[in-house]
Amino acid sequence: MSLQPLLDEIEVLKIEYEKFERGNKSAGTRARKSLQNIKKVAQDLRTEIQESKKVD
Repeated sequence: MSLQPLLDEIEVLKIEYEKFERGNKSAGTRARKSLQNIKKVAQDLRTEIQESKKVD
């Protein structure tokens, strides 16, 4: 796994959060979903790093 999925999701969050700040309420829902996805991708990456450490 690389960092790219995490960076892509952060970019989505940035776009949706900016829309939310301008008053688009539904963008807030999408921003929250993106945050949840970031949490999942970060956890997967964390697990992968931990497993890699065990192998070495």
